[in-house]
Amino acid sequence: MKFFKQAIVFVVLLGVAVTACNRDNKAEGDKTNVKMVKGLYTFGPEMKSFTLCEDGREYWVTDSIKNLELQYNNLGFEKPYEPVYVELEGYFTKSDTATVSQDFDSTLVVTKVVKISKEIPDGSCSQ
Repeated sequence: MKFFKQAIVFVVLLGVAVTACNRDNKAEGDKTNVKMVKGLYTFGPEMKSFTLCEDGREYWVTDSIKNLELQYNNLGFEKPYEPVYVELEGYFTKSDTATVSQDFDSTLVVTKVVKISKEIPDGSCSQ
């Protein structure tokens, strides 16, 4: 009986280890799909969103380098939620519904800020 219990515990622990390894590989896979994106970034106390210029799709933003929010604040806006033009490097991942508004099914994880500007260019990014 003792051997049977040990075998069950071993199988459960093995299953947990395999699941944990698969999650790490999936996260690493997202990081290898880094893309350059251009769009509008909006930041405020309850909102961090990015809208792609090319098709208008909107994403929640996670600033993995903690540089995007700093650069946005350094632009000196008097009130929050003012959109700015950005060129970013990052990857897209499925949003965690526990921490992100239900309005966003995907999240842009920013790995590098290439450009940020108050001036929004004419064309597909103009409002």
